[in-house]
Amino acid sequence: MLPAPHRLRASDEFRSVVRSGIRVGRPTLVVHALPKQSPPSRAGFVVSRAVGNAVTRNRVKRRLRHLVADALPSAPQPLDVVVRALPPAASGPLVEDFTSAWGAALAKVGAAV
Repeated sequence: MLPAPHRLRASDEFRSVVRSGIRVGRPTLVVHALPKQSPPSRAGFVVSRAVGNAVTRNRVKRRLRHLVADALPSAPQPLDVVVRALPPAASGPLVEDFTSAWGAALAKVGAAV
């Protein structure tokens, strides 16, 4: 579980990360990342009804939270991150896709800064 200071909550925060941040897509998910000036890094998740029923969506959110909680400390600078699950996330290779997208996002953020 992510502690409260490490979570994005307001729709304006999500909107600014999605619109202004970098985007890295994979078959099961999309990672949006926006560098920020001060810690802590924060994360938010978007899992729509297209992913599946409530049980499936909550399972996908739990898996994503676990992956992001492990990955956030590895970021070289504070980031706001939004992870958007796509419909194949319910049965696809979520761990591999997240690891690949996270590495690419960090590389893009490092090149942009």
